[in-house]
Amino acid sequence: MDNRNIEQLENILNYNFKDNNLLELALTHRSFQGKNNERLEFLGDSILNFIIAEALFKKFNLLPEGDLSRLRSQLVKSATLSEIGILLKLGDYLILGEGELKSSGWRRPSILADSVEAIIGAVFIDGGISAASNLILGWFKDRIDSINPDNIQKDSKSVLQELLQAKKIPLPDYDIVSIEGEAHCQYFKVSCSIPKLGLSIEGAGSSRKIAEQAAAEDMVEQLMKSTKS
Repeated sequence: MDNRNIEQLENILNYNFKDNNLLELALTHRSFQGKNNERLEFLGDSILNFIIAEALFKKFNLLPEGDLSRLRSQLVKSATLSEIGILLKLGDYLILGEGELKSSGWRRPSILADSVEAIIGAVFIDGGISAASNLILGWFKDRIDSINPDNIQKDSKSVLQELLQAKKIPLPDYDIVSIEGEAHCQYFKVSCSIPKLGLSIEGAGSSRKIAEQAAAEDMVEQLMKSTKS
């Protein structure tokens, strides 16, 4: 990654790295041989959740823990992070292996989302928690300002769990049906089963978590249809 690209991205981020190697590492996907951004992604994910949690804690001082957790989940999700990655034009700067280059990996939402988290981790190491906080709050300010605690969106697994508990039916079983693709680009199929009702539905996605949510969402729809009929 040449200095001109580094300067361009620093201008977009509104942050100048003391150690440019950290920024380059944050942009290096695991499909590229050598060191990659997975460790920085792990660190950035933790920092992101902490900063958003603190912001919500201060903004909504009467909300209970459960509602704060749901608000944070509503804000910190892969779809939002990939949107930020697109706005930052990270696809123009990613360092990818040959396979991901051929399959247009720079457009893949999961890769963009992971890179956003990795950049957070890199900024934290380079400039500390204040720099990382400024970065995150700049990206999420409008979302935090507009979020409404009266319209908290529960994830599909939580909705399904509440539906079953209300009917005193045991919680569903989630099992991996298959995992396809190479290690850096896997595709999961997961089944969501409710033995007592004789129901089983499959969901798919780029991670086990996403596949489970997809299966749970379809199961909720199935149960709601059954209730109406």
